[in-house]
Amino acid sequence: MQVRPVTVTGAARRTQIIDATIKVIAEQGYDRASFARIAERAGISSTRLISYHFAGKADLMAAVAADVITAIGNWTGGEMRSHVSAAAQLRAYIEATVQFIAENRAPMKALTEILLAGALNYSAADDAGAGAPLEQLLRRGQEAGEFRPFDPLVMAAAVQRCVDGLPFLLEREPELDCTAYARELAMLFELGTRREM
Repeated sequence: MQVRPVTVTGAARRTQIIDATIKVIAEQGYDRASFARIAERAGISSTRLISYHFAGKADLMAAVAADVITAIGNWTGGEMRSHVSAAAQLRAYIEATVQFIAENRAPMKALTEILLAGALNYSAADDAGAGAPLEQLLRRGQEAGEFRPFDPLVMAAAVQRCVDGLPFLLEREPELDCTAYARELAMLFELGTRREM
């Protein structure tokens, strides 16, 4: 099925459908996220409206994932830009990511469900691309003499996996103090990266 060009009203409808999809997946799981349930949650009359805006379930899931990932990037990027040093940017990245996850549990649960279901064509190259900015930040910190020698790939992967694991931890510990979690995580990587005097 051919998807129509996006207009202003079309963009609003797409956003409405994406928001409803996030809620359905977060509440009922990926496997139960049918177009019928999504249409009902969105308050739209027919699943054909979803098909009008998305080429199929895979296209809709890709749009949901892109929406959440873009929101994370915009939030963390904004927080990091207010700092100059690599160490301060690393701390800001960790704290901002944890804060985003804590305050956006439904979108994060939906993203996690989509990824675990294998609903995206997410490859090793995509994973490497996602970690590249963090790896570059760590290299920059080493070049500036802020950080000790270490493998930036390994350190970036460790940081990323710690924040990626938070949605799972919040499922088990929904009352977790995420501010304290962010502080501990930031301290862990501050101690792990800083140059000894």
